[in-house]
Amino acid sequence: MSDNYDVVVIGAGNAALCAALAAQEKGASVVVLECAPESESGGNSRFTAGAIRFAYNGVDDLLKVMPDLSEEEIKNTDFGTYTEDDFFDDMFRVTRFRTDPVLSEMLVKQSFDTMVWMRSKGLRFVPIYGRQAFKIDGKFKFWGGLTVEAWGGGEGLVAALTDSCTKRGVKIFYETRAMELVQKDGAVTGVLVKKDGITREIKGKAVVIASGGFESNAEWRTRYLGAGWELAKVRGTRFNNGDGIRMALDIGASPYGNWSGCHAVGWERNAPEFGDLAVGDGFQKHSYPFGIIVNGNGERFVDEGADFRNYTYAKYGREVLNQPGQFAWQIFDAKVAHLLRDEYRIRQVTKVTADTLEELTAKLEDVNAEAALNTIKEYNAAVRTEVPFNPNVKDGRGTQGLKVPKSNWANLLDTPPYQAFAITCGITFTFGGLRVDGNAQVMDSDLRPVPGLYAAGELVGGIFYFNYPGGTGLMSGAVFGRVAGAAAAAVAKV
Repeated sequence: MSDNYDVVVIGAGNAALCAALAAQEKGASVVVLECAPESESGGNSRFTAGAIRFAYNGVDDLLKVMPDLSEEEIKNTDFGTYTEDDFFDDMFRVTRFRTDPVLSEMLVKQSFDTMVWMRSKGLRFVPIYGRQAFKIDGKFKFWGGLTVEAWGGGEGLVAALTDSCTKRGVKIFYETRAMELVQKDGAVTGVLVKKDGITREIKGKAVVIASGGFESNAEWRTRYLGAGWELAKVRGTRFNNGDGIRMALDIGASPYGNWSGCHAVGWERNAPEFGDLAVGDGFQKHSYPFGIIVNGNGERFVDEGADFRNYTYAKYGREVLNQPGQFAWQIFDAKVAHLLRDEYRIRQVTKVTADTLEELTAKLEDVNAEAALNTIKEYNAAVRTEVPFNPNVKDGRGTQGLKVPKSNWANLLDTPPYQAFAITCGITFTFGGLRVDGNAQVMDSDLRPVPGLYAAGELVGGIFYFNYPGGTGLMSGAVFGRVAGAAAAAVAKV
């Protein structure tokens, strides 16, 4: 292991590897430090389904990202558009207008170019037919502004980025834990690491921290997110303990963003404590807009059809955690069974089925069966059946008179067999982190740039508040990784 590089990158997920590629592209010598063994490397990126949100103006733009789209796919698909204005609207709407305008502008305006750049580095992208498009009148139509995923999902994304880095001479050291940042005269000049029980310094003219948030740290979750968050499952890696954030704060970096907020979803109730790479993102349960969700008291507690799942799933995990026992059941009937995502068909699910609603509610473990049955009957009586059902748009097929309404996609639960799935809260990543400027350079507590220190990925604060548009996490990591890597290389080569 050499001790001297132009740029040192901490982490080996999407943001970190994009930073490494961008720095190498500018002529810098680059090393990536990954605390996980190679078999578990890639951070949270490896656990994602690989969906990535970016602005595009039609098929011509998509062909620059997916040049292998066939004529048949183009003919049989309505890809629509997702303009920068659409992206801005979603960012400000779901964050309740809290998102940092400078950082949000970087994210949106650089999203398309970053996708084309990633493609140039050997990544392959494909349409998300299985999860983001329904076939109506013989033609697929995409909804919710999310059209593209990395080939092979998160596993494929990390594998392609890793391969691209190694082919270009970027060094990657696994089981190498960054312990603290090294400074000289106020500038960051390296990283103190531990490998094989031995501590040593890796020197760098600039350092990029891209080691994720603190979602795997139960103590920090409870400290910052609040009581009860130690009970949440972790969707992804066990290695995101907030170490990168801590190292930066220790040298005076400014904390920023929604420290009490996070991305959290409905997740298989009996999933393990941390993510399982053999299952990947399969523990998620995101088809709830087509059914109802009840808690242990047998009551509904969210509007399942408030919006496309892209704009609600990341906040509904918190709602599940707040329920008695930190669990809930999603209930569907046979009419919508074909619309359920593939994750409902994996072997590792807590599921019950029945031919009557009475039988089904009796099988819901830890649920007041009588109350649940009454809830379903009240829901059925409130559905506006005169409004046509259309899964591709917010169809306005809602309910009337319920304390907790359902605004869209409200179908009667009246066609057996019925099925229900038990969920709990799965935390994906935390929203609080470090303050950075337009070059992704970390700011100190006096709001001055810290010489030689940059950040990207989940630990950048100020982008997401309360919620996030689906697929924006990977895009943010790629955009800020690319910016941070290029800026770090520019400093290093001076």
